[in-house]
Amino acid sequence: MKYLIVNADDFGASPGINRGILQAHHGGIVTSASLMVNMPAAEEAAALCREAPELSVGLHVDFTSEHGMPVVVLADSEQCRKELHRQFRRFQELMDRLPTHLDSHHHVHRKPHLLPHFLDLASHYRLPMREHSRVRYLGKFYGRWDDGKSHPEWIGVGSLMRMLETEVQQGCTELSCHPGFVDAGFRSSYSAEREVEVGTLCDPALGNFLAACQIRLIGFRDLADLLSDFPASRERS
Repeated sequence: MKYLIVNADDFGASPGINRGILQAHHGGIVTSASLMVNMPAAEEAAALCREAPELSVGLHVDFTSEHGMPVVVLADSEQCRKELHRQFRRFQELMDRLPTHLDSHHHVHRKPHLLPHFLDLASHYRLPMREHSRVRYLGKFYGRWDDGKSHPEWIGVGSLMRMLETEVQQGCTELSCHPGFVDAGFRSSYSAEREVEVGTLCDPALGNFLAACQIRLIGFRDLADLLSDFPASRERS
């Protein structure tokens, strides 16, 4: 069986992003979200989760804010470690529970001097961490790449279907996405594309397509039971 987690990053970044993520969950294929606890709409996001009990919510660690202000000095490993744990505690305060998974804004957890801090935290709480668990990470669903231009065709329904058909393998895959609606005053290099993603992720044709591809939607909260059935050879490539 092919299992798919559709995870929306940047939950809590703005009211419009919150609204887009919840719309893509209630009316589309989003099963999970990653919360930025130090952003303006984080408390609103946590409150909205009460209306979405089936939405898995993890921690989207933010060291490089969307607003362009550095949260920490990325070269300072110890400062980053402390901020990582502070954001983890803040998540628990907002959500009154542990996150279902761990990842980071702009993939800062990939930096060699920061990765050990993330791995230690994930291991201590037995959390799946992006690119370091038995869940394969698929990050190709994105409408703006190295040329700096917007490419809405890359996040259209046809493109998503081709991606799911060719990239989702046996076992469990996480597809990251960034749905949302544009708020006045919210600065981001990825803005209009978010609304395109909402429409794509809510397209009614996706349900039958996933069924035809024998892909089952799950959330991160479902992993503990599922992964016990997967052989070790199916760990991420």
